[in-house]
Amino acid sequence: MRRHRGLKSFYTALVLIFLYAPIATLMVLSFNSSKSRSHWGGFTLDWYASLISDDAITTAFSNTIIIALLSALIATVFGTLACLGMMSMRKRYRALIMGMTNIPMLNADIVTGISLMLLFIACRATMGAATVLMAHITFNIPLSYKFCLWFL
Repeated sequence: MRRHRGLKSFYTALVLIFLYAPIATLMVLSFNSSKSRSHWGGFTLDWYASLISDDAITTAFSNTIIIALLSALIATVFGTLACLGMMSMRKRYRALIMGMTNIPMLNADIVTGISLMLLFIACRATMGAATVLMAHITFNIPLSYKFCLWFL
C-alpha cells in the first residue's frame, strides 16, 4: 500500500514537472538580455518594454480583456437564468437537459470552435469581434450554468 502511494506521488510530481517546467523556463528566459535561449546574457526588462511599446500587441491585449470580461458577464447572466429555469422543471426533463448541457463540456474545444466558425460562415456572418464574443459566450455558458448549480 505504501509503495503504491509513493509511486502515485512520484508520478504526480513527474506530471507536474513536465507541465510546469516549460512555463518556468519561458518565464526565466523572458528576462534574458541575449536573444539566444542557450546563452544567459544577463537580466533585462527590455523585452517587456518593447512589448508594451508595440501598438499591435497592446491593442490585441485590450481587445482580449474586453472580450473576456463581456463574455464572462453575459454567460454568467444566461447561465444563471438557465439554472433558475432548470430548477423549476420536472426531474425527468431536468436530467435530460443536464445531460445535453454536459456535451459542450465534454466536447473538445477545437471541435466546438471549428463548428461555430462553420456556422458563422454558413450564416454569412462577418468575422470580427461580434463573432468572437458569441463564440466565447457559447464556450462559457455551460461552465457558468454548472457553477450556478453547485450553489442551488
